[in-house]
Amino acid sequence: MEAYTDFATVYDRFMEEIPYTDWLAFLEAIWQQEHIQPHVIADLGCGTGNMLLPLAKEGYTMMGVDLSFDMLCQAEQKLRQANCTAVLLEQDLTEFVLPQKADCIISVCDSLNYLTEDGMLADAFACVKAQLQPDGLFVFDMNTEYKFRELLADNTFAATEQDAAYIWENCYDETEKINEYAVNFFIQNQDGSYHRTEEFHYERAYSVEEVEQALEQNGLCLCAMYDDYKMVEAHEKSERIVFLAKHI
Repeated sequence: MEAYTDFATVYDRFMEEIPYTDWLAFLEAIWQQEHIQPHVIADLGCGTGNMLLPLAKEGYTMMGVDLSFDMLCQAEQKLRQANCTAVLLEQDLTEFVLPQKADCIISVCDSLNYLTEDGMLADAFACVKAQLQPDGLFVFDMNTEYKFRELLADNTFAATEQDAAYIWENCYDETEKINEYAVNFFIQNQDGSYHRTEEFHYERAYSVEEVEQALEQNGLCLCAMYDDYKMVEAHEKSERIVFLAKHI
């Protein structure tokens, strides 16, 4: 699993289309639906803190876990500027340990797809079970094979900003169920020149059956699946599925 490096400095500008506000509203609707009011929340793969920060602003005790030190630095800066606090942990999702058990553990923006090796998803779920309070909720999303195969496929994507740009070359291997993307970043230096760097990232497509089996194997019950942070059931053309699981 690769950690973001140079991309951390420009991540938020290139990810402005992600509707974090809607995702937060969905989470709060789930808590209301399940009749719980969490106080301690852990965000797995928290990145630059785009879910962590608004939850911290609302008064939740927040813990963020991410493999990328650079991403955590960006998150820490945001928290400091907003006069908020959170525990930030540079840990692998397959072996993370929290300083206290969480009432709810979340993972957004397909962080768990980065667990590409056999057994890694189950290892992460084992950590979730160990770090989650009894009757706690685990809410996480994953990109689907439909998205990798039909939408990302063997396509190239690009985006530009005033002082940065990237080119994303995608490739999906249906046999191995691995989505590979090579991203070339062009980041402007102070003298007007551009620094180019290339990063390679890999995500794995998991079937619903694989996810459910890994959850059950670790004492977590899959309760519901939603289509991309909407209160509708996931379907065969869902690009992102949000899973709701409980500690049992």
